[in-house]
Amino acid sequence: MNPDDFDYLVIGAGSGGVASARRAAAHGAKVGIVEAGRVGGTCVLRGCVPKKLLMYAAQFRDAFAEAAGYGWSVGHPHFEMPRWAAAKAAETQRLEHVYRQLLAGSKVALIEGRAVIDAPGRVRVGDRVLNAKHLLIATGAQPVRDSIPGIEGCATSDELLDLHRLPPSAAVVGSGYIALEFASMLQRLGVATSLFYRARLPLRGFDEDLRTRAAAALQAAGITLHPGAAPRAVQRAGDAWLLILDDERSLEFPFVLNATGRRPNTAGLGLETIGITPDADGAIPVDARLRTAAENVYAIGDVTHRLNLTPVAIAEGRALADSLFGPTPRAVDLSLVSSAVFMLPPVATIGPTEAELAASGTKLEVFEADFRPMKQAFIDGHERCYMKLLVDAASDRVLAAHMIGADAPEIVQSLAVALTAGATKAQFDRTIAMHPTAAEEFVLMREPARVVG
Repeated sequence: MNPDDFDYLVIGAGSGGVASARRAAAHGAKVGIVEAGRVGGTCVLRGCVPKKLLMYAAQFRDAFAEAAGYGWSVGHPHFEMPRWAAAKAAETQRLEHVYRQLLAGSKVALIEGRAVIDAPGRVRVGDRVLNAKHLLIATGAQPVRDSIPGIEGCATSDELLDLHRLPPSAAVVGSGYIALEFASMLQRLGVATSLFYRARLPLRGFDEDLRTRAAAALQAAGITLHPGAAPRAVQRAGDAWLLILDDERSLEFPFVLNATGRRPNTAGLGLETIGITPDADGAIPVDARLRTAAENVYAIGDVTHRLNLTPVAIAEGRALADSLFGPTPRAVDLSLVSSAVFMLPPVATIGPTEAELAASGTKLEVFEADFRPMKQAFIDGHERCYMKLLVDAASDRVLAAHMIGADAPEIVQSLAVALTAGATKAQFDRTIAMHPTAAEEFVLMREPARVVG
């Protein structure tokens, strides 16, 4: 067989592409994977992993402040960004090596270079021509750099995670996951941070009660919020940046983080040669079986711009490989997927918002707990915890769980199992609490705060 002929060729060696390639190879397919950059993708190299490592670093600011209330004397802690940056670089290099080993161990051929599709079933990588019976596009997404005139020169999360020196102050433009996460981290690392966004509240698409409390938590951390004030332009002013607001005010910052969104990586792939037309956002449309408009061409993950979460891309990639090369075709159910915002304190959620369920006509019982956790109460701290369950009044099924507070992602991940299994509120009520924990509040909510619908 020609070494450049493959049963399955994957473009993009991120988490989803690697997972799909390895699963297909495990089924006996001859698999190749093409990558133009580092192996591992956004999540491992410049997203989820290094971001959370920075979150861990930022958390120590709160821990040092709280330690005195528990009898500790910790002196005057000082964060050194170069030390963190060196450790982060070493860790991402280690993880990239692990990914390369996983591909080699699975007998997946790694082809390094930029892939361009130039005919059905044919991909060029430099002077090399690859032929594929089945082609998977798993090229992910990248930061949007042209959302506001002049913002293209500003740093995105990619560049921020490579900084070796932090600025004294910063403006963060945006109000989604990335904006809130980095704003809360920068503030705790000693950067006076301001957040600019168009809406009344941050985190569009999340439950209103979480959005309100997320804004309050950011303010409590010392971040200056500018709701309804997305800049209309950004200008360079010597060594600084000017944010030009709609009311013609100009605010100067030494550093601006562009966190205005991400865009699917489809430019220059040659999709037009096989009849695939990306949508207005640049995403590749797919059906429930991840098929594109071109025969035997599939797409997964952020490049489809459906539910941009790494575990979703991995699940889609494995399901596709099982369907193409395994004994039983299967699809991924995206109707109930948990997610987290790793701001401080973190937000976690699974299921629809209260507003979405109310609009659907579902009669809801809304259960809430809003309290100061024991760790905070002991030192007269200000950080609070908020939990919410949305229950179908007719069936008693728990439809959604929302939380902001310490350990929210860990707690909601566990609850996701119960909600996926169709747990009812009565089953939550019969569960004996683990005391003293914050998570026990999810099984101690006895009376609804309100009934909607």
